[in-house]
Order: sequence, then structure tokens, then C-alpha cells
Amino acid sequence: MRLILASTSPARLSVLRGAGIEPRCFAPEVDEETEVAAREAELGRALTAPELTEYLGRLKAEDVVRRHGPEGTGEIDGLVLGGDSMFLLDGEILGKPHLPEVALERSKRHRGRTGVLHSGHWLIDCTGGEVRAAAGAVDTARVTLSADLGDQELADYVATGEPLELAGGFAIDGLAGAFIERIEGAPSCVIGLSLPALRRLVIGLGHPYPALWETGTA
Repeated sequence: MRLILASTSPARLSVLRGAGIEPRCFAPEVDEETEVAAREAELGRALTAPELTEYLGRLKAEDVVRRHGPEGTGEIDGLVLGGDSMFLLDGEILGKPHLPEVALERSKRHRGRTGVLHSGHWLIDCTGGEVRAAAGAVDTARVTLSADLGDQELADYVATGEPLELAGGFAIDGLAGAFIERIEGAPSCVIGLSLPALRRLVIGLGHPYPALWETGTA
């Protein structure tokens, strides 16, 4: 069975490939700011970080199904996965830093401390040429950055450019792997896609998880 990833994130693709899954990828087209504002207006309150990650994952998955599913181009036959991640320190959401000075300030702030990473998922069963069901889940991990990191080490890391487009400003599967003192939770969750959460969603929609493996054991 094919997994369709509503994302072009290299990190999420790497996680899936490492788990024996070769997804077909589609780039979602979602105006996140407008959609979130409308949802919060509807609820009459701000979305929490976990709610926000799941909601954005849902928007991405539904957009790909709308454009490429049965009512669109008809290219999709499988399970469509959308996701989003957010890193919080002291309860503040730290998105992609974009700028070196922002990345450096955040890494110094995180040094010796523990932040929380929420990874939201939305899975749509689009098998057999129709939309059958959908379900969402949020997984959470706690990430502690080493306390003995020097300012120069952090500056050198930022200078590589790796953290600039990463939520929280670090990558455990990249150059910053040596900086992570401890992870509480699924390592894949920190990268942006929780494999345990995906497995539970697949089973919850009535499919065997091993059916996604390229070996085709199920």
C-alpha cells in the first residue's frame, strides 16, 4: 500500500525511507496564516501548540486529497499523511529562525535546558479511489541541549546554515546531533514525523502497518 506524503520536507522523507517506506510526495498549497485565523475565530480562542500542529497537518493532507484525489486529478490511491511540528521553550513557540542572529540567540537560550517538540499528524484513507476515513494524532518529545556547549561551537553551527530553516533551530539527525544531551519521546518525533504515531493511525484506519514497507510483507 502506498503512503502519500503531503510534504516535500527532506527530514520527513528521510524518516520514512529509514523506516522502509517510500512515499509519493505532493507539495500542499495552504495559506496557513489565513486558515488558522479563521479556525481560531470560529473557536473563539487561540489554538494550543498541539492543536495547531494537528490542524495544519490536516489542512495539508486535505489539500493534497482535494487536488489529487478522487475529485481532483485522481492520482492518489493510498494513505495521505500531512504533518506539522512546533518547538516550544518556556511555552513560547520557536519557529524557523531564518536569520543567523536569531538562530544563535535561540541556541544560547536553549543551552542546558529542555524544550518541547509537538509533532502533529493527519492521515486520510484514500484507498480504492474514494475517501474512506481520516484520523489525527499529536506526539510530543522533550529535547535537552547540552549545558557545556561553548559560544563558538554554537556560532560555528549557525554558520553552517543548517538550523536556519528548522523549527527550533536544530536537527538531531544532522550536525547538531552531538549537541543533544537527552530526548524523552520518539526520536522520529523530534525530526518532524513520529513513526509510532503513524503506526497507530494506520492501524486505527484498519490497515496493517507493515503493508507500507517496501518489502511488501503484508
